[in-house]
Amino acid sequence: MVGSGLWAFLSSLPGNGFLQQSGGGEVVTGVELLIVTGMSGAGKSQASKCLEDLGVFCVDNLPAPLIPKFAELCAQSHGAIPRAALVVDVREGELLSGLLDILGDLRRAGSWVRVLFLDARDEVLLHRFSETRRPHPLAPQGSVAEGIRLERARLGALRETADLVVDTSALTVRELRKRLTGAFQALPEPGRTTVAVVSFGYKFGLPADADLVFDVRFLPNPHFEPSLRPLTGLDPPVVAFLGRSPITKQTVDRLADLLAFCVPLYVQEGKAYLTLGVGCTGGRHRSVAVAEDLARRVRETGTAVTVRHRDLDQPVQ
Repeated sequence: MVGSGLWAFLSSLPGNGFLQQSGGGEVVTGVELLIVTGMSGAGKSQASKCLEDLGVFCVDNLPAPLIPKFAELCAQSHGAIPRAALVVDVREGELLSGLLDILGDLRRAGSWVRVLFLDARDEVLLHRFSETRRPHPLAPQGSVAEGIRLERARLGALRETADLVVDTSALTVRELRKRLTGAFQALPEPGRTTVAVVSFGYKFGLPADADLVFDVRFLPNPHFEPSLRPLTGLDPPVVAFLGRSPITKQTVDRLADLLAFCVPLYVQEGKAYLTLGVGCTGGRHRSVAVAEDLARRVRETGTAVTVRHRDLDQPVQ
């Protein structure tokens, strides 16, 4: 179920839930807060609807300074609102500038607070606004492109500190729900970091949710082998073709060593989800095979790993 998967993930993050002792020694359970934010047009409304379907209490556009009071009211609701999601974005104007400090204060007080950031490529956001004919909140009567630029600047720090970033550029509404469910189900117990390995094609743009990106276009290209062109990096003949080059193994070895070094440091920083992008030209052969091999190597170290091939279904050209 989507519900069990979503909150199983959220509860697996460090610091899930909080307990406070009242004056009389009674234990009061605090509310679990998920902040849903991101770029306008990236799917925040759909994510909110998904959460509502799970029975989560959702509030759209609550002013940031009221979040602590809202959390307090939820905690005093005697379990009536155990979980809540708040959609917070640039519509708040200057009130948004204090959001990070507010969330930090809540966490230091023992509250369970996590941030989901939805993003998409600029050209995708432009297309979505042109289809809906809605004005951009930062450009109600001006250029949507300029509004997107300003929004990225204002949300930059929030995106950097988000617990999970999801790129919705190539996702339908149904795929977005599936993507969120898969990501949320994948994370392990507290104190660990899940590595998400995403293959992609540079011709279709960088994945907006990638923390680290590696270019493997220097590897031998199966695309120029007529018998391999219609296949993908999941097919044994393509894997064998790449495996005949010692550079392929050396590449995966070194990437796996880098992650073995980096992941514990990300854990120390409290990062629950690390997304690694592996790119080739079209996202069908080299990046797919390397992503699968890298995921296997990292998984052998005991690290939780997910794999997603963003452009695998793109038509062969």
